[in-house]
Amino acid sequence: MCLLRSIREARTGEARASSVALLVLTGVVLTASGCASPGGQRAGSAAGEAGAAASLPDGGVEVPPKARTLYEQAVAVMASGDYVDAELRLKEFLLQYPGYPGPHVNLAIIHASNGDLEAARRAVDAALAIDPDNAAALNQSGLLFRKSGRFADAEAAYLKAVTASPDYALAHYNLGVLNELYFQRLDAALQHFERYRAIVGEDRQVDKWITDLRRRVGANRRTANVPE
Repeated sequence: MCLLRSIREARTGEARASSVALLVLTGVVLTASGCASPGGQRAGSAAGEAGAAASLPDGGVEVPPKARTLYEQAVAVMASGDYVDAELRLKEFLLQYPGYPGPHVNLAIIHASNGDLEAARRAVDAALAIDPDNAAALNQSGLLFRKSGRFADAEAAYLKAVTASPDYALAHYNLGVLNELYFQRLDAALQHFERYRAIVGEDRQVDKWITDLRRRVGANRRTANVPE
């Protein structure tokens, strides 16, 4: 179980790190070209659907072209792995355009990658203050709670994310990890991994986990039905 947990946790971290541009732009305010939409996210991969032109949350106002350009540049730098420059660009963006949650989520990812969970939490809270139902921010909040050992709070955040955005794949993925490894709820874990798989398409690693969980769930059910 310890080995399995380390593999799952490593992949959860991989999903967060490699999906930087995907995670924070889908279901948020701005979408950078080449980034995934909520249905196109894929843990551990930068593949995804091309993003469309973004609008404000109410859909009624176009994002200023300058804001979009600045944000896309910051996301590109972040995706390249230059978190120092990306952080400066995101903070500069927020000075000019403070009403967007996406930059705060990006900053939370940067802070978490640097081990500063308090700064990451402040950034997530800032995003949620702007949009309490932002799936990317809620998912990141769940990751931070899990890192702190607050598993019930992590579950609540992930569940709120998939309630707000049912096709937000990473939250389903993280619910699968949480239910299997921390709560030992194999049925629930299987359901969320299957939902994740249905959203993202092919994922060979998760396919293996699903096969294993189906076997274990089936074995548990057969054992439960054996008369004493």
